[in-house]
Amino acid sequence: MATLIDLIGNTPLVEIKRLNPNPNVKIYGKLEGNNPGGSVKDRAALNMIKSALERGDIKPGSKLIEATSGNTGIALAMIASLYGLEIELALPSNSTKERTVAMEAFGAKVTLLDGIETCRDYAENKAANEGCFILDQFANHDNYMSHYKSTGPEIWRDTDQQITHFVSAMGTTGTIMGCSKYLKEVNPDIQIIGCQPTEGSSIPGIRRWPEAYLPKIFDPTRVDRVMDIAEADAVAMTRKLARQEGIFAGMSSGGACSAAIKLASEIESGVIVFICCDRGDRYLSTDLFG
Repeated sequence: MATLIDLIGNTPLVEIKRLNPNPNVKIYGKLEGNNPGGSVKDRAALNMIKSALERGDIKPGSKLIEATSGNTGIALAMIASLYGLEIELALPSNSTKERTVAMEAFGAKVTLLDGIETCRDYAENKAANEGCFILDQFANHDNYMSHYKSTGPEIWRDTDQQITHFVSAMGTTGTIMGCSKYLKEVNPDIQIIGCQPTEGSSIPGIRRWPEAYLPKIFDPTRVDRVMDIAEADAVAMTRKLARQEGIFAGMSSGGACSAAIKLASEIESGVIVFICCDRGDRYLSTDLFG
């Protein structure tokens, strides 16, 4: 019998057919919403907490603090509950109600603040002054190493080593850093494409960070190309994924898919994999699917 932890990872690759503009290109979405916590962040949350416990940085009963825009918080709350850890999550006040309720359901304390940068400052201050342990997904190597150990190898295996392009949203950048590290090792010719919002666009899960808040784990040399995604395009593609491909995902998935489709129209042939970060039910209280 499997434990909950055993169910994290090994998510399916699903071919995008009706939206694919190029018959000589295969496009696959990796459905990370199939993880038990509903997003790609289950992988990083497990590796960050498990590794900290193994090193002795924390122990059962420790108090954790973390800033999150949503999915990481849900994943951390879930994993913390399994290990008997108390956790407080600082969350932007404009986050969807589904996220807040999910975190609280797992027993986390949720503190709503004005913007992710404010949340990060709050968490760092509390870790420095109140004895809490900050996981700091933005600077924690265990974040991207979770994808080096699992997501990257799964993609390589499930495309029969044929992947030519990898597309991912960039938030903490853990997914793209870890997958790039692995995929470039097995085939340096694989192109790594990151997605960020256009100026003024707001896409949950994809960030254009101010220089002072750029994640410390981010290494620009591991990304071959950065594509700017407009909010309207991400919304439109998220709806198309549901209505034409049967994939019910969040807006960052729509953003990554729109980049993959644009890329497919530019190349002669290839195998493109993009990350579907989470499930669409995280956004039912918004007008995303309206």
